[in-house]
Amino acid sequence: MKHLKTLSIAVLASTSLAGCLGKKNAAPIAGTSAEPDKVLYSKATDDIKHGKYTVGRLGLQTLINTYPDSEYLAKAKLGIGDSYYKEGGMAGLKQSIVEYKDFITFFPFLDEAAYAQMQIAMGHYRQMEKPDRDHSEVVQAEAEFQTFLEKYPSSPLVPSAEQHLREVQEVLAEGNFRVAEFYYIRNAYKAAGARLLELTNRYPLYSEADKANWMLGQIYEKTEHNEVAARYYARIVKDYPQSPLTGEAKARLTKFGTPIPQPDPVAVARIQKEQEAARNRPNILRRSMGVLKSGPDVTTSAHSGAPTMTPASETGDETLGFGGPPTLGMTGVGGAGNSAAVETVTPGSSSSLEARPATSGDAAPSSSSDNSASPTDTTTGANSGSAQPANSATPAPPADKSQESTSKKKKGIHKVLPF
Repeated sequence: MKHLKTLSIAVLASTSLAGCLGKKNAAPIAGTSAEPDKVLYSKATDDIKHGKYTVGRLGLQTLINTYPDSEYLAKAKLGIGDSYYKEGGMAGLKQSIVEYKDFITFFPFLDEAAYAQMQIAMGHYRQMEKPDRDHSEVVQAEAEFQTFLEKYPSSPLVPSAEQHLREVQEVLAEGNFRVAEFYYIRNAYKAAGARLLELTNRYPLYSEADKANWMLGQIYEKTEHNEVAARYYARIVKDYPQSPLTGEAKARLTKFGTPIPQPDPVAVARIQKEQEAARNRPNILRRSMGVLKSGPDVTTSAHSGAPTMTPASETGDETLGFGGPPTLGMTGVGGAGNSAAVETVTPGSSSSLEARPATSGDAAPSSSSDNSASPTDTTTGANSGSAQPANSATPAPPADKSQESTSKKKKGIHKVLPF
């Protein structure tokens, strides 16, 4: 009997020891103290998902500070940016941009860097104002989308970035067009022409580009520069054949004795795509409700065609003050003070040379009332007794500094405006 008790005790001891050893060698369960960084990341992302942004960011920041070698480090850094972006508001969006830029600085070679750059652009996009208001966020959004397309051309986000860039450039072009139209209806053609030149060069996909070209043609025609005016009328026929202004543009070309061009096949194909996309655009009622929104209406933006990839010039990034037309020394077409001026404008495309209002052999004569004006070379700033050339083949008419457009100047191609 004594031996049986001893054997039983030995068996129980062996069983207990085997159980203890078995528990010790078992694989750790996910989410236990063996993976605290994963626990922190999972808890923080769940908090952010349920709108607890501050609590979630605190958890992600704790992970970054406590576990600098964690495999979740990059995800945590990106998650902080996402939390600010989802929280929204001006403060949240601005801080998200800072966080996304930090992510690209620390992790430039990760695949998520493309996403971070896209989010930077979207942060500015969501802060855009309407075309007649401050353009600072619109300009930054354009630059950031262009940076994305240049740095990550193979990203699956490229189509989305291109469309958002078209929408951003629609807003910029609309702002320029409104300012140009303001000056145009007041016969301040020099100020209007400077805006329209940049608009037609940089934003050919703008929904009102045909009207902008028509206004330029009218300006040159009224100042008796029919050869230059014909180029803009021809552009309407060639690049915007669907425009209601096409018939009138053809009549003007016939009047000038200029050949009427055929519609560009590329433009025709783009127009067909736009017509297909127009079926999915909001109706008039839904568009009218957009007036109540703080952001711009981008429903008229193009849905095809390559957006402009050149940086925006400083002209066109200003807002219009509604205090009255500027004093340009102009009393109307052909009036006193309508001297030619050399405008320095950044071109919209290096290949779009036909958009220049004056090329080799097209001289823009000055008004007889400005013969006493002191000739000025806007390139060198030197004054002399004779007119200085705007380029190697076209003499520049005298420019009166008191008549210069109020728009900012930037180095670029000289464009002769016949005023």
